[in-house]
Amino acid sequence: MGYELTEDDRPQRALLLELLRAALAAVDGRRCTREALGAREALGGSSPRAVRHASPSVDDGRPVWAAAIGKAAAAMALGAADALGARLERLLLITKEGHIGEEVRRLGCVETHESGHPVPDTRSLAAGARLLNYVDAIPRSARPLFLVSGGASSLVEVLAPGVTLEELLQLNLEGLARALPIEALNARRRAISLLKGGRLSAKLSGRRALALFLSDVPGDDPAVIGSGLLGPSSAPGSREPDDIERRVIASIDEARQAVCDRVAGLSVNAPRERFNGRVERLAVQMAHDTALGSAALHVWGGESVVELPEHPGRGGRNQQLALAAARLIAGRDDVFLLAAGTDGTDGPTPDAGALVDGDTCARIACAGVDVDEALRRADAGTALEAAGDLVHTGPTGTNVGDLVLGLKLSRAGARELLCDC
Repeated sequence: MGYELTEDDRPQRALLLELLRAALAAVDGRRCTREALGAREALGGSSPRAVRHASPSVDDGRPVWAAAIGKAAAAMALGAADALGARLERLLLITKEGHIGEEVRRLGCVETHESGHPVPDTRSLAAGARLLNYVDAIPRSARPLFLVSGGASSLVEVLAPGVTLEELLQLNLEGLARALPIEALNARRRAISLLKGGRLSAKLSGRRALALFLSDVPGDDPAVIGSGLLGPSSAPGSREPDDIERRVIASIDEARQAVCDRVAGLSVNAPRERFNGRVERLAVQMAHDTALGSAALHVWGGESVVELPEHPGRGGRNQQLALAAARLIAGRDDVFLLAAGTDGTDGPTPDAGALVDGDTCARIACAGVDVDEALRRADAGTALEAAGDLVHTGPTGTNVGDLVLGLKLSRAGARELLCDC
């Protein structure tokens, strides 16, 4: 995983990148899945810690048929392969284009599909149909295992009778343009789906199964993650309650805690509540707290929303937030803010987010770009690229929402913490 942001003579920027790395490592999909299932040797009882993580739903010696869906599907699939070994008999993997590495493709049991995100397309419908057929084909002798992460809402879909792909696209585009909270958008998605809202769970007809989740939603509720793709069976026509063990194995809370652990001794403000709402309000709040608050480091987790113009430019919600904050900290040489998506993508861009400082707006102006116009056009990515402030990680192997770090610290203080790291 490479960080293409230049780490120059400002140690504060290098420190924030190091903290981002620590956060991502804490919620790595491969490691979290491996530990949740129990390492391969732990299934024989040699590791007490891993045995405590092992799940009775799959720890019975039976072959396992797994389905991994979401932007972290590849990493979670590798974690399952690590833990289960030869017992992992079949694996269906559905993820975003460009999120499947060579190590996953070398698994002998895997069938891979790249699908549409953040807006669903014909691939999403094909992947949804394949997922239904796959679940129907799981033999009675095998244990079903589902690995679900954010992005599943767009990546797989089977539409209710009479609903067209054009209507699905319109729903998603309207949700993005109107800055709908993810809960509201997912509720609308469930209403037109034959997969979401527990309907896929009902297809198991009461069979015992295990579902592991990386959560990117407030409340970490399996009924909401992926629009309830593996949520409780509440669909009309389900005849019996399901027997699915559901476990959230990582969320933004673990990512934030990892950041706090790496700066022990520094004054830190890490609100328990997850941020939400419009970028404009959040940028003001976060810039104010960072610049004028008593804490040296602020650690926020959550998800903002951006109301898009008719023809938006390049960027995503984290880039928009970072650029809006950059205007408010202009001229400060000790204030920095990093906003990034933990999945490594911010909106429809290949960038995770941005890291801005008191000179960001000056660098943008020297490049001939107007900051206010960039914000108005939702074209923050263009402005931040001109400043050299974009953060690019590539696919991270996780997806637990957005992380924002606000730092007010001298160069000497940052250097000391970097040495400790």
